[in-house]
Amino acid sequence: MGRVAFHALVGVLFLFLLAPVILVFPLSLSADSSMAWPPSGWSLRWYAALVQHPGLMAALRNSVLLALLVTAAALLLAIPAALAIARGRFPGREALFALLTAPLLLPTIVLGLALLILFAGYGLIGTWIGLVLAHLLVAMPYATRVLVTALGTLPAGLEDAAASLGAPPATVFRRVTLRLILPGVAATCAIVCLVSFDETVISLFVVGPRLTTFPVALFRYVQSRTDPLVAAAAAVMILFTLAVVIVLDRLIGLKRAVGG
Repeated sequence: MGRVAFHALVGVLFLFLLAPVILVFPLSLSADSSMAWPPSGWSLRWYAALVQHPGLMAALRNSVLLALLVTAAALLLAIPAALAIARGRFPGREALFALLTAPLLLPTIVLGLALLILFAGYGLIGTWIGLVLAHLLVAMPYATRVLVTALGTLPAGLEDAAASLGAPPATVFRRVTLRLILPGVAATCAIVCLVSFDETVISLFVVGPRLTTFPVALFRYVQSRTDPLVAAAAAVMILFTLAVVIVLDRLIGLKRAVGG
């Protein structure tokens, strides 16, 4: 296959994969009362309707706060776990890593049903504690993998050198290890925040009538309406995700952030 044909094939594949995402933007600018292609006119009315929708805005605030809480909790748990896995030499180290990343192997609907059964017995359905624990379950594997990779690329001799000069372990971690893995920490924050904000399936099982998330609110919205407001919401989420990735790449670099 020639170079031109190969690039053409790659371009067609990219277009096929990105076509649904690209179509969201013109649909979000439609002046029609229902989603139709092509739009009969152009307007920003659905972005205004999104901002003025009290239920969706309340759910959006919940999702943002939830993502921040999950990110903080994931860092507090994943950093010590990653240090133990990357630096420890104890029996069961591989089993610990497998356990922390196991939720990636299970279908989210299975996890959601299991959490529903478990949380119902403790009154955690529709509570902030229940939502944080549920999202933390799916976010921890990503946090652990990224941080273990970041620590794996860090020369252990630097920490040994600091320790040999009399620095206690806490000081070595704070002034050497943590500073060197900051790109990995930043990548962890970005990935966990996006995973939590986007989580829908598990959230459907653990939200309540008074506490819901933005993806769940959108899911319920499309069950009764077919207007372009959903496209406007999707466009905002796409732009937000793209902005996070671009900022991470500009400040740190994606390859360096994930430990490449």
